[in-house]
Amino acid sequence: MNAPLNHPLPLLDLDVLRTFTAIAETGSFTAAANAVFRTPSAVSMQIKKLEDILGRPVFSRDARSVALTTDGEMLLGYARRLLAINREAVSKFIVPDIVGVVRLGSPDDYGERVLPQVLKRFAQSHPSIAVDVTIDQSSNLRRRMDDRALDITLLTNSYKASATGAEVLLTEAIVWAGAKGGCAHLREPLPVSVWEEGCVWRAGALEALGSQGRNYRVAYMSAHAAGQRAAILADLAVAPLPKSFLGCDMVELGAKDGMPEIGTYNLAMIVAAGASPPVQAVAEHIRATFETFKETGRF
Repeated sequence: MNAPLNHPLPLLDLDVLRTFTAIAETGSFTAAANAVFRTPSAVSMQIKKLEDILGRPVFSRDARSVALTTDGEMLLGYARRLLAINREAVSKFIVPDIVGVVRLGSPDDYGERVLPQVLKRFAQSHPSIAVDVTIDQSSNLRRRMDDRALDITLLTNSYKASATGAEVLLTEAIVWAGAKGGCAHLREPLPVSVWEEGCVWRAGALEALGSQGRNYRVAYMSAHAAGQRAAILADLAVAPLPKSFLGCDMVELGAKDGMPEIGTYNLAMIVAAGASPPVQAVAEHIRATFETFKETGRF
């Protein structure tokens, strides 16, 4: 029989764990402070408190970068699971009786690939909340938020800058996608399929090709993810896509294929100031979805 503990283990603060995961994902105390709506000094104090509790450093820091220690890597998995479980538990007891309508905006790519599953699960746990979805370009969605025509929206942002007031949900690599067994990337000039002007994936891809000095032509242009996939699978062109968007019938094209590195982008969320309980419920559900994705790789 085990003897009872005279000194119970300390409890980890979920708010501190949220800050910790934000730093791990952004690689910056300043960026994390913006994501969790705290000052950089408050974020530093939270991490000091966390490290004091654990008795070990969770980040290694120098003048230019922040990286997880081995212990920090271990903690990150636990932190993501604890945050996801907390949101699931709270949603079961606090928000199911909320009633209302939420106006949600999303770029086409996430509106097609992610939102159907997200909204299906949300409808099961919040049957009294109706969600009206608007699909549009990120720049137009931001204007709709400014005009108060939306309550909450997802945006794709350049890795170099995030929209003011936006909460970063995911930072992901943009890669060149080609058809499995295809040869579009070998053609000269390179046939490229891109979105319309203003798309951050397009901007990053064309900038990378320009820096490489690669001749290219825009062979296919579509504002819809389905159109992009059609061009890739027909081997008409290569296209910049988030790495997680690659299907089994696509391949990532890299340096060995003569393709330049593009970089990363941010998927961010903006919630209207003074959001109602239904809007807050949708926002929490979306946050939990992306935390689970970062942990499991599945939506």
